[in-house]
Amino acid sequence: MLRLGAHMSVAGGLEKAFERAAQVESDAVQIFTSNQRQWKGREVTDEMVAAFTAAQGETDIKPVVSHNSYLVNLASPKDDLWEKSINGQIQELERCEKLGIPFVVAHPGAHTGSGREAGIERIVQALDRIHGDLPGYEVVTLLETTAGQGTTIGGQFEDLAAIISQVKEPERVGVCLDTCHIFVAGYDIRDPESYAETMGQFDEHVGIEWLKAMHFNDSKGELGSNRDRHDYIGQGEIGAEGFRSFMNDERLDGLPALLETDKSEDLHEDREAIELLRSLVA
Repeated sequence: MLRLGAHMSVAGGLEKAFERAAQVESDAVQIFTSNQRQWKGREVTDEMVAAFTAAQGETDIKPVVSHNSYLVNLASPKDDLWEKSINGQIQELERCEKLGIPFVVAHPGAHTGSGREAGIERIVQALDRIHGDLPGYEVVTLLETTAGQGTTIGGQFEDLAAIISQVKEPERVGVCLDTCHIFVAGYDIRDPESYAETMGQFDEHVGIEWLKAMHFNDSKGELGSNRDRHDYIGQGEIGAEGFRSFMNDERLDGLPALLETDKSEDLHEDREAIELLRSLVA
């Protein structure tokens, strides 16, 4: 069975994410290790690592997934932004390696006019640089499927396949599949037949073995709209039935599936969504 969870705030300390995740009976959790809208990253101290490790040890919440900064664009043709993005990703991987977080989700980036092939080449070069600078690291970068808006890369499964096939150390990358993103990028998942077709395409172009995590989001946008607007499970264009196939796909057993929708202070939205998803298991 999938390990369900949500993105949780780390206000008050990184370790607080486990307390919040436990409130909604999560199996897994996603966090930001640093401010996602700033280049200057948080320094992780030994004391922070100890608190984080202790808090996780008191729960069965695993894996922890981090999401990198929204500012990072490894596909950028602009050298200054590209270098800042590489440095930003390195800092995120360093924090996660220190904290024992196995996965960092990263948007592949946007080519901003240089073209898809040039953007993919830029991403591959960036990842090779990063891996060369951090030899022996266990943390894996998960390239997220995107909504296909503008010049973003990752709206087609072939984009991710091209990146994975070209990096020198492919074992250090994987894929995070976002249900909202693939739906608005044109991949239907609303019924068993369309689900089988979409996952068949993913397996053909990328390979199921590269799928390491998922973002479970319903969609405010229609199929193929390229409109990246998350909605609560069962309240959007995908609908609750669109998640039944995911919840009963044995190939996905053990993978984290994480909610990324707005929530109230009492977190009832996440709790209700997780209950709904578990009710879909045959």
